[in-house]
Amino acid sequence: MEITRTVETSAPVEKVFAYLTDFENTNEWDPGTVRTTRTAGDGGVGTKYHNVSKFLGRKTELDYTVRTLAEPSRFVIVGENESANTSDTMTFEPTRTGAKVTYTAVFEFKGAAGKVAAVLSPLLALALKRLGDETAKSIEQTLERL
Repeated sequence: MEITRTVETSAPVEKVFAYLTDFENTNEWDPGTVRTTRTAGDGGVGTKYHNVSKFLGRKTELDYTVRTLAEPSRFVIVGENESANTSDTMTFEPTRTGAKVTYTAVFEFKGAAGKVAAVLSPLLALALKRLGDETAKSIEQTLERL
């Protein structure tokens, strides 16, 4: 399953890139995040983060690794746990008045979670749509404060 959202901000692209690619900042802009902590690395490719989130009323934990950090245009981070793999891609473009960010999150459920996800696909799609909308709104509000 995949969700994509685009937001625009008056903040400069370099500042937006630096802020969003420090994944510990999900504590501030991702409404599903309970806590994200860096567990290894300096923020560059290979840096690892541990994320605790709430989704559909359940707490879930994922370990993320930065795969791509191409300043100031592209960031890819992948996460995994026993029931899911995720890939989050952000692209950054300067605009006349600031920056545009496109955020795509891909979720692949595995094992028993994959079987349940297939059955609950319409409900899950609706929940992910709502999460995407809330996240986009939160990112936009947070970036305007930079």
